[in-house]
Amino acid sequence: MSKDEGGRISDESAITSARPNPADCSLLFIVVLLVALSGIACGLKAKRSGIPAEVEAAIATVSDDIAEERYEKIYNESADLWKRDATLEQSTEVLKTLRTKLGKVESHRVYAAREENNSGGALKGHAFIVTYQTKFERGEGMETFTLIEQNHQWLLARYLATSTALK
Repeated sequence: MSKDEGGRISDESAITSARPNPADCSLLFIVVLLVALSGIACGLKAKRSGIPAEVEAAIATVSDDIAEERYEKIYNESADLWKRDATLEQSTEVLKTLRTKLGKVESHRVYAAREENNSGGALKGHAFIVTYQTKFERGEGMETFTLIEQNHQWLLARYLATSTALK
């Protein structure tokens, strides 16, 4: 403590400790900057893949349903094209066979994705075809999800899994 020119007692240490430490400010700035940059990087990655969030969400739902063996749900929520190509029993049998031979999906990454706008053919309208390199429990392979937009929703139109483990 010290006395100022007017004879008042002041506590300079309190004044000093109330000021932010420059090192603490630098550290805080770096942390905020890293958080901001990682958020930007995630946003850029999603945009670079070219897959809309709604399509990714639909694929994630189908993947979860396959993992949980909800084959009837997959069939009931699929596009008309899926239902024209297979009955519920056929669809269930194929998905069960894939699950039995390949096991659960352990990981996958986008291999290719393309958007189509077709005026005719089986995939008439707005479609997305996304292929993943996939690691299954019993081998590696590829998964291709074909989704079409119906009534402003992305629905599964086709699903294909290929792997040498299927032989």
